[in-house]
Order: sequence, then C-alpha cells, then structure tokens
Amino acid sequence: MTPDFTTEDFAALGAPNLVYVRPVKAKEVLGSTRVEAARGFSLDPDQTLYAVHRADGARLAVLTDRDSAIAAALAHELAPVSVH
Repeated sequence: MTPDFTTEDFAALGAPNLVYVRPVKAKEVLGSTRVEAARGFSLDPDQTLYAVHRADGARLAVLTDRDSAIAAALAHELAPVSVH
C-alpha cells in the first residue's frame, strides 16, 4: 500500500533545501508565463529546457541546459536531484 502524502508532507521530506531538476518543453513554460516576462525571448516551442522545482512542485527557475540548472541550484545552496 502506498501512503497518501500531501504537498506539505512531500516538501517536508526533503527539508527546504531539496530541489529537483526536470526537462520541460519550452511551450510548457511559455504557456504558464506572463506575456511581459516572456517578451524578448525567442524560443522554439519544442526546445527542451530544464526547470528547477522545490519539493512541493513550485517552479523556481528555468534554464537552457541541465548543467546550468544544477549549477544554479548549488549556487543557492540547494540539493538538486534529477527527475526523468
């Protein structure tokens, strides 16, 4: 049997420093971004980007490559893990 976890329960497992890095398509990011924030960016909707998320799922950042996403997390004293 799998236990039922709330978002808060899951976030507490990793303490505040655990983040995960996962690939996302640019269209997924653009679809949830305010027009003003995306102005000036030229992205192919099918381009793969890398998102950094808190354990509760909140997206913290989006970068163009996995190494940069991990480096950004480490630079902010976070513990990144990969999600496939």
